[in-house]
Amino acid sequence: MTDILKTTALLLLAIAIPFLSWGATVEMIAPDTMMVDLDEFEVVGVQRPYAEVIPSQRLSGDQLESLNSHSVADAVRYFSGVQIKDYGGVGGVKTVDIRSMGTNHMGVFYDGIQLGNAQNGQIDLGKFSLDNIEEISMYNGQKSEIFQSAKDFGSAGTIYLRTRYPRFPSGKRYNLNLTFRTGSFGLLNPSVRLEYRLSERVSASVNAEYTNAHGRYKFRYRKVFSDGTLAWDTTAVRQNGDIEALRLEAGVFGYVNEGKWNVKAYYYDSEKGIPGAIVNNVWKNSQRQWDRNFFTQGSYQQRLSERYELMVNAKYARDYMRYLNPDTTLMYLDNQFWQDELYISTANKYTILRDWDVNLSVDYQWNTLDATLTNFACPTRHSLLAALATAYRWQRLKAQASILGTFVFDHSKIISGSDYLGRRTNKFSRFTPAVFVSYQPIEDRDFNLRAFYKRIFRMPTFNDLYYTDIGNADLKPEYATQYNVGLQHRWNFDRTIFKSFNVTADAYYNEVTDKIIAVPKGTGQYRWMMMNIGEVHITGVDVTAQLSMLLPYDIAINGQLNYTYQTAQDYSDPTDCLDEAGTYKGQIAYIPWHSGSTILNATWRGIGLNYSFIYVGERYHNSSNIPANYEQPWYTHDLSASYAFNVGKVGLKATLEVNNLLNQQYEVIMNYPMPGRNYKLILKVDI
Repeated sequence: MTDILKTTALLLLAIAIPFLSWGATVEMIAPDTMMVDLDEFEVVGVQRPYAEVIPSQRLSGDQLESLNSHSVADAVRYFSGVQIKDYGGVGGVKTVDIRSMGTNHMGVFYDGIQLGNAQNGQIDLGKFSLDNIEEISMYNGQKSEIFQSAKDFGSAGTIYLRTRYPRFPSGKRYNLNLTFRTGSFGLLNPSVRLEYRLSERVSASVNAEYTNAHGRYKFRYRKVFSDGTLAWDTTAVRQNGDIEALRLEAGVFGYVNEGKWNVKAYYYDSEKGIPGAIVNNVWKNSQRQWDRNFFTQGSYQQRLSERYELMVNAKYARDYMRYLNPDTTLMYLDNQFWQDELYISTANKYTILRDWDVNLSVDYQWNTLDATLTNFACPTRHSLLAALATAYRWQRLKAQASILGTFVFDHSKIISGSDYLGRRTNKFSRFTPAVFVSYQPIEDRDFNLRAFYKRIFRMPTFNDLYYTDIGNADLKPEYATQYNVGLQHRWNFDRTIFKSFNVTADAYYNEVTDKIIAVPKGTGQYRWMMMNIGEVHITGVDVTAQLSMLLPYDIAINGQLNYTYQTAQDYSDPTDCLDEAGTYKGQIAYIPWHSGSTILNATWRGIGLNYSFIYVGERYHNSSNIPANYEQPWYTHDLSASYAFNVGKVGLKATLEVNNLLNQQYEVIMNYPMPGRNYKLILKVDI
């Protein structure tokens, strides 16, 4: 208790210090200040001194809208170094893994505040629609910005989702967008977004979306033995993939003198079927899942003096999940889980010299988990994170360094049979560093060399530690060490149809140690325990190329190519290499050696054509790289055409999508068949 009180006191002190001087530094706006509305315009100027030491991969604006993607997970597939676990269907779970370090090492931030799941650490990106997303960016290591929360320093890779910010042409007080999607799988997907100017400096937005689909689709199920003989070949219909979901978002956005703030609320309510794996001639499963996710969050940022800038973030989240498996031939399950999260953060940036900044960020987070499981431990976690970071620029050299201190206190019940034996307290503290460097060798060339080193970890989740009869309360954190070197070169052309060409290439080596994996416990088939016995070594190369062209008659063409090569080898058990079925140095499950994607977009006046291609090479569904575990490569071609026009002041747009154009039969995860050729019609109205 004493440690918790000390930690809380330090946190409150760090948060309070900036506010004690606030009243003396904030300049009030005179009531008679004249405000002028300006049409949307582009600002061109000198690059920010410390921006993008390690550049991100981004999808935004028209490019994001033109992709044949509905959820965030669908769009993220077009980043290099990314593996998506997709279990199929409209409402199927979709999680992301960067550079083979594991889903739990990935941080996902929604308008600058991290999305959490203390129960299992995984964020289902399929829950987040693109209708209210303005930009998706992905960083390896961490975001190239020191003025951020301590949480931003705490992941091996990060995805940032930035929602749409209200913008109003001169004299206009509101924007209204209506979207309707329909197509294969019985999809009905209307959405509405209303943006309203409340005053000269304050605006609000409300976004609602409803999704309903039966989720049924035909698939071909074919199995060939390792000797080439055909085991079976049949066509069936995917069942129990239905979904009904409602998403509601509302936000208020404002500006103050040399600052800004926002407050928003998010609610997601869904019921969906879980199709399950196709095994043992079982073609239909009856599992169901209900989710209710709510959070409200706010952010305040202001420059309080020439040298000092403050940012405060806060969030409260409440999540509910019910999982039902009525199949008594296996094990009847009807489990319910409740999560609560409270989070507050303060970041304080101070400019020491013109080219030298420092930042101190302090975060506090409180998590609880309750469940209907027998003898459940009901854990509570207090986390305090403190990050000290600095950024320096000298001529064409940019450098950033940070150290993150993490202090975690867990409390849980100790129950044996029906006896309550008290409470267990686990304490943990670690300091982890990161260094990022970028250098421009030639002053008048947009050519940069970069490198970074980062060591980070992920805490065991509540399921890892406390899940009844499976969790292991003595687990250690899972560490990831990253080394990266790369380059970026951009060419801008004049007097030619080519406008720009940009190439990036990165080589990296990662180590994941103390990897948390499930191992058999005793002789029971369904008895498992979580253990720290895994180790993975990852070597890879990511390459990205982007081309922009402007042809005669105002035909604009933009293209992007991504390629990834990876070896991700299992070094967990050196003794497990005595026969051909061993796992030592085997490529870990579902990581291909080669993968890539292509996007090609052409526009002429209001007409747009978009082609995209995704390729995932051969891989294995187990670290034992034997023929029985081999998974074939898969690829998809997607095509869309759109036409946008105006009727008076009303903008209209119609888009027709054809996904998996060649009707490729494939599986991202073994025994989870994906849809074949499918269609979607999208109608949009902007008022």
